[in-house]
Amino acid sequence: MITRFAPSPTGPLHLGHAYSALLAHDMARTEGGRFLLRIEDIDQTRTRPEWEALIYEDLHWLGLDWPTPVMRQSDRLPAHAAALQRLTSLGLVYPCTCSRADIRAALAAPQEGAPLHGPDGLVYPGTCRGQDRAATNAAMRLDMAAALARIGTAAELGFTETGSRHRGTHVLDAGRLIKGVGDIVLARPGLGTSYHLAVTVDDAAQGITDVIRGEDLFDATQIHRLLQALLELLTPTYHHHGLIRDAKGKRLAKRDDARAIRKYREDGASPDDIRHMVGL
Repeated sequence: MITRFAPSPTGPLHLGHAYSALLAHDMARTEGGRFLLRIEDIDQTRTRPEWEALIYEDLHWLGLDWPTPVMRQSDRLPAHAAALQRLTSLGLVYPCTCSRADIRAALAAPQEGAPLHGPDGLVYPGTCRGQDRAATNAAMRLDMAAALARIGTAAELGFTETGSRHRGTHVLDAGRLIKGVGDIVLARPGLGTSYHLAVTVDDAAQGITDVIRGEDLFDATQIHRLLQALLELLTPTYHHHGLIRDAKGKRLAKRDDARAIRKYREDGASPDDIRHMVGL
């Protein structure tokens, strides 16, 4: 078993991060496997060196250890570009110059019905599909219908989920992918990649056998499974765990500094206290 924890250095880690990292670490150690750390820093406009340093500090304080050097996504851009080029060569990628406002306006048109939200945000209505493929300063989108046609029947593609809420075998739903997910972004202007493309390529590169992450990412797994099939990558087992929430039931965010691991450390909490707080 090889698990991983892959935070973005855009703010302090909170109790939800502690739960995910501890769970992945514990599961790997129980099976005599390995726990890896990956820094997801592709958005250089939001990442900060001090936040990355705090990630290492917090995780070491919690008692976690991992092999070094740590993979950093910003060092993996050539691999992401190669994967994007492969999908492009298959005729599955097109440029999109639509802004978020353009997408909202298109979805607000009477003939479009109520806007749909999917794991990638508002479901893109396909405005730029089939238009000029030489556009510059554009996002690169996956033509979802063409991608599904490329792999044939989606029912043959599945993944195993071991999380309690979604436990079992799940197969891809072509209709849901087209209507409820849409043409996802594979690369954003100025970044050269996206979360979906980067996480799929980097999990494969690290040989991750078990992806352990929050249940808020469960719906994104169908996207990653499709990309794995298109890029001929192995599929890990998935474990989507419950989220740590505040007293009002709202899931924690990095801006919720009151739940930051650093704050608990400064207030005298112990690593065992954190384990107790998150149910471990």
